[in-house]
Amino acid sequence: MMENANTAPGPAAQIHGTAPHRPAIVPEKYFRWRAGEITRLEAFCDVVFGFAITLLVVSLEVPHTYAELLADMRGFLPFEACFAQLALIWRTHYKFSRRYGLEDPYTVFLNVVLLFLVLFYVYPLKFVFTLVFSELTGSSAGLAWHEGSVLMRIYALGFVCVFLLFVLMYVHAYRLRRELALSPVEISVTRFSIQENVILALVGITSFVVAIRSPDWAGWSYASIGPLMAIHGRIFGKRIRVLAEKVALPVR
Repeated sequence: MMENANTAPGPAAQIHGTAPHRPAIVPEKYFRWRAGEITRLEAFCDVVFGFAITLLVVSLEVPHTYAELLADMRGFLPFEACFAQLALIWRTHYKFSRRYGLEDPYTVFLNVVLLFLVLFYVYPLKFVFTLVFSELTGSSAGLAWHEGSVLMRIYALGFVCVFLLFVLMYVHAYRLRRELALSPVEISVTRFSIQENVILALVGITSFVVAIRSPDWAGWSYASIGPLMAIHGRIFGKRIRVLAEKVALPVR
């Protein structure tokens, strides 16, 4: 029963003209993706994300000396952290787009605001992680306490806004669960995704609060994302699997 729910095209797929995936290559075990071919909105979003990543390295010049090469290598960790965060945002956006295939005016508006924030915060993102990792490399950040506090709060505000946008997207999809013909398991996955993005927003809020008193430690608040996501996924992932098994049982 679950296999049919994940592979057979439902009413939403027929209405929106989406293409079902083959049973052997379903992208998610408990969720049937309702999006079909790549739309102009998705293509535009991918271009903007790619441009944002380009901005992270566009200011770097080819080193001409050994000392310049070592100086550039010290920037690898900040770049890696920035890239990982942009990849996290892109992955979250990608899964939402593929799962629901929504392109109504409200969803388009939320996507445009998200892209604006991503582009606007590229340079603060790079600056913040350079500041955080400067302690590891032993170099001086060159910022006064007040400047560091303001910078970390600005960055935290952007981080919170990005994942609150995802919360709004998933809440919108949850409200359209009947129109999208979501199964009970898919509804639970949607709730799980809402909780996941709320947790990420709360991490940003925590960093904002810490930055008021101790900007040196505010950046390290984001290190809690991995453990928090792992714990949340373990707890609620098990609940989703149990629900999926119950739904898959034959009716007697």
